[in-house]
Amino acid sequence: MINLLSTGKSWYKRFQYDEDVDKPGDVRNIMLIVATLIGSVTFQAGVTPPGGVWQDDKEGHRAGQAIYACQPTAYYVFLLANTIAFSTSVLVIISLTYRFPFHLEIIIATISMIVTYGSAIFAVTPNESVKFRLIMLAAGVPFIIRGLIQLFNVIFRSNK
Repeated sequence: MINLLSTGKSWYKRFQYDEDVDKPGDVRNIMLIVATLIGSVTFQAGVTPPGGVWQDDKEGHRAGQAIYACQPTAYYVFLLANTIAFSTSVLVIISLTYRFPFHLEIIIATISMIVTYGSAIFAVTPNESVKFRLIMLAAGVPFIIRGLIQLFNVIFRSNK
């Protein structure tokens, strides 16, 4: 191991995807597990934000609101990053299960989970601290980017 570090060779090279060795089904399953873990963690972080929620109505805050929202800029950055990570993991899950049995049920469940996530962050966030339009736009960013990539692929393939 010391030799790998001192020679400048990548120690993680043996963990990288190798098209000749790795089976596509195994890679898809690993990506599904990783995307599900990311989705679970980001969903939980949105539902129960760092620092928890206020338990009482005192000193200008309401019970059930995120304590972290007292720092509006930091909380806003947290919500944006968490929402982008959550929606990206949902996109990966939907994409990797395309044409699987019960794909419609997976789409329904993920849409329901997105609505639950949105309503939870809406419930714990004070109205004055976050612009929810931007949070909802952030949720759409991965889908918009993937759609644009697909569009460009179709346009450039048809030009060849």
